[in-house]
Amino acid sequence: MKRTIQVENVKCGGCASTLTSKLKDEFGEIEVNLEVMPREITLDIADEKIDALHDALKGLGYPVSGEDFGFIEDTSMKAKSFVSCAIGKLDNFKEGK
Repeated sequence: MKRTIQVENVKCGGCASTLTSKLKDEFGEIEVNLEVMPREITLDIADEKIDALHDALKGLGYPVSGEDFGFIEDTSMKAKSFVSCAIGKLDNFKEGK
């Protein structure tokens, strides 16, 4: 089923690149909408994989909007998102994007 999910900490094309490349093997093609706030991802996903997607997003530092975290976990995810963003920017640079 096609779903659109709002995610936090997505700032730029580097973030979008990380999301699409790191999640592709497990979840297939993902579209990232950088035109809205909070940012949105759209993908075709089965109901039983939603929890795994939420965990994978959180692991990259891009949690689903509306999830509540303590100060330390929230700060940790923001730091992860900066690293994920930088990796995405480097990958884009290597690919000439």
